[in-house]
Amino acid sequence: MSKAVTVASTTRVLKSLISTVQQLFPVALADDSWDNTGLLLESPLISHTTNRARVLLTIDLTAAVVDEAMQKKALLIVAYHPIIFRPLKQITQSNTQQRSLLRLAHAGISVYSPHTAVDAQVGGVNDWLADVASGGQYISTSVIQPSKNDPSGNTGFGRLITLEEGTFTLRNIIENIKRGLHLKHVQVALADQHRDVDSATISTIAICAGSGGSVLSNANADLWFTGELSHHEVLALRERGVSAVICGHTNTERGYLTTGFAPKLRALIKSNTETLDASHYEHFDVEVLVSEADKDPISVF
Repeated sequence: MSKAVTVASTTRVLKSLISTVQQLFPVALADDSWDNTGLLLESPLISHTTNRARVLLTIDLTAAVVDEAMQKKALLIVAYHPIIFRPLKQITQSNTQQRSLLRLAHAGISVYSPHTAVDAQVGGVNDWLADVASGGQYISTSVIQPSKNDPSGNTGFGRLITLEEGTFTLRNIIENIKRGLHLKHVQVALADQHRDVDSATISTIAICAGSGGSVLSNANADLWFTGELSHHEVLALRERGVSAVICGHTNTERGYLTTGFAPKLRALIKSNTETLDASHYEHFDVEVLVSEADKDPISVF
């Protein structure tokens, strides 16, 4: 006989799911000097008629993702980018993001954002990008900006990978990136001494998901691989003798939901269920989904 579903049991499973996300990506790893991570919307829970708890993973929490979450009856949205970033002075229907929050609250769907904790964690989005760029064939990797709350130095922002000397041309790396991120086109800023992508050999790559200008600013590498850079950052970089592959902000993040985040979360939920027994999730059938509505807002024609 299945256990009765109540608002109280749904509240407990929600807290257990948030705790599980924090096991994977501890809040202490996030950059709290500017980021806004954690539980951003704790919605009043409504009575559920089924013991199925759906977690929807997304990069951006857009109106389309809200529609999807409501249609799929999600209990929790884990949005990589925080929808609440600056203090709110009011919450109204006229602002599209605030309207999304109101709709979610009314539907009993909560929102959690791990953001830079995912960037910093070992096996997080930046380590995934290191595998993408090199095909998993790098000699060593190090953290560019270590997390202040982790004395081990193993976690933090950005990665610097070293490749075997003379093995990779810039063309090789570009093709790896396009294949790994499922892109037909990327932007390339070629340093003056790198005459063309076929003759330029790359031994070190500095990597940062999203906008990498700040994290990578002091990185000493042959190549930067990131989502976006300003015009003047690109000019300065080329004059320093560094090339760059720029892929679009969320293009460097979205693939990790399917290849890294979702499998890790499913595995940890399974492990917790086996070691702590099914009562840890209130005997709910927990399902982790990756949003189908979440897309990069910019298209290339």
